[in-house]
Amino acid sequence: MASETEETALLEDVLQNEGGGLYTGDGSVDSKGNPALKNNTGQWKACSFILGTFFCERLAFYGISTNLVNYFTDKLHEETVVASTSITNWKGTCYITPLIGAILADTYWGRYWTIAGFTIVYLIGMCTLTLSASVPALKPAECVGSVCPTATTAQYAVLIAGLYLIALGTGGIKPCIWPFGADQFDDTDPKERVKKGSYFNWFYFSQNIGAIIASSLLVWIQENVGWGIGFGIPTALMGVCIASLLIGTPLYRFQQPGGSPLTRIFQVLVAAFRKKNVKVLEDSVLYETHDKCSAIEGSRKLEHSNELRCLDKAALITDTEIAYGNFSNPWRLCTVTQVEELKILVRMFPIWATGIVFSAVFAQMSTLFVVQGKLMDRTVGSVTIPAASLSFFDFVSVIIWVPIYDSIITPIAKRYIHKERGFSQLQRMGIGLFVSILCMAAAALLEIKRLQLARELGLVHQKVAVPLSILWQIPQYFLLGAAEVFTFIGQHEFFYEQAPDAMRSLCSALSLLTNSLGNYLSSLILTIVTAITTEGGKAGWIPDNLNEGHLDYFYWLLAGLSFLNLVVYMVFSRKYIEKKAFAAA
Repeated sequence: MASETEETALLEDVLQNEGGGLYTGDGSVDSKGNPALKNNTGQWKACSFILGTFFCERLAFYGISTNLVNYFTDKLHEETVVASTSITNWKGTCYITPLIGAILADTYWGRYWTIAGFTIVYLIGMCTLTLSASVPALKPAECVGSVCPTATTAQYAVLIAGLYLIALGTGGIKPCIWPFGADQFDDTDPKERVKKGSYFNWFYFSQNIGAIIASSLLVWIQENVGWGIGFGIPTALMGVCIASLLIGTPLYRFQQPGGSPLTRIFQVLVAAFRKKNVKVLEDSVLYETHDKCSAIEGSRKLEHSNELRCLDKAALITDTEIAYGNFSNPWRLCTVTQVEELKILVRMFPIWATGIVFSAVFAQMSTLFVVQGKLMDRTVGSVTIPAASLSFFDFVSVIIWVPIYDSIITPIAKRYIHKERGFSQLQRMGIGLFVSILCMAAAALLEIKRLQLARELGLVHQKVAVPLSILWQIPQYFLLGAAEVFTFIGQHEFFYEQAPDAMRSLCSALSLLTNSLGNYLSSLILTIVTAITTEGGKAGWIPDNLNEGHLDYFYWLLAGLSFLNLVVYMVFSRKYIEKKAFAAA
């Protein structure tokens, strides 16, 4: 194994040659800890195993989550609002646990070992969930007439334990696996850097192939063969997921963990606070190491920016430091790179926050879109379509739009915008936010038509489907899929590219956190709307019998919030467009 001095010399030599040479220029190492050889590691040959791992994990996850609302209502006999709230809370947790995985990856384990460890937890959760749906003693009895026994405390506890173990397991995979795939492409090599942009598109493509299989085949198995088998198949796939990850190990490029990002953030805040009475002048001297590499393991140096000058106090060299020659206490003096890490996070915050409302819209696909579809005509020919299977068209939309974006839109945008990847990540996300407004408008218009038919046919007080084909839901699912391709993929790429080297897992987790908060926001809005609209004994907007409600009002509310969100996004994205995250190599 090469010494640290030899590895640093190799890294600097590669950087000076702008990505040329035998070794990668981004500091990555191979599975043995040696500098990674370009021809033997990384790129698509390594990504194929990572994509295979992610495909199996997503197929397992969607195999559980896509139809979960029906499991709660049909098998656990819960009310619609209670079931929807339980599921959005669980999904919200699935997107908040990545903070745990990200901190462990960036601080101690690295992305590969974090993924490997948490897949085991994930598998245990899947096994627990499968048992809860298979063993008669662990699930409620079937309905007898109109009497539907609810789950006992013990039965519900087993189910929830399985679901939240899955939530913990996915928390170690989500924030690490797509940055781990992006790590296989060298930032300092122009050819590999372009391939990385394409990687994000195909990464999301593989996710939605898994989701298509889950929303069609697995949903059908769950409703027509049995929930035990329907959950058992995804459990087996998690075993395949683990195998795929391990087989590709010799080909991977690994980024070294850089220490606790949270500690570095607090060090900047404490150091700046201690010098709160000191002014930063134009000619003030800010501290940075003399080495070409950053003092932070696995990170390049960052350029000093003139924004947020109050934080520069953390790197300000005062007479005290000069007198004692003490530059080694980061709680008193931080490097410029460390200060810039925090500045980048602050600059990204408004962009990050606008993703929450989009995620609240996306949460409707597996909850209220499904409930809406259950009260429509689900018969196509001789086949009865499960309402949850309509999410199939969201996934189809994604796999249609990804190659269109990668092969058609990007080359056209390059020609006219003259940027390396066509639309910038910020432009791409903005387009997706606009499309999400159209999605909610389409859902609202369809619900208006459905309620009109219910009134005309005297079905308002009957919880029965109206004679309106469920296929009319396709436009809202298709629009949501298009919005995903622009917003979610753009968001993944944005948070990876703009993140400091040693904070990429953390920034990936922050990106995913918008999904969590979006689910919680959906639950909060749903709870508030239900409380307000049911006052005085009214049915409310979203009763158990949607024929008596006004789900369309709820959809219009989300469309309005999405419009306001887009306006806020445009204001902050315009300020961010010209910012540069990294210093030149």
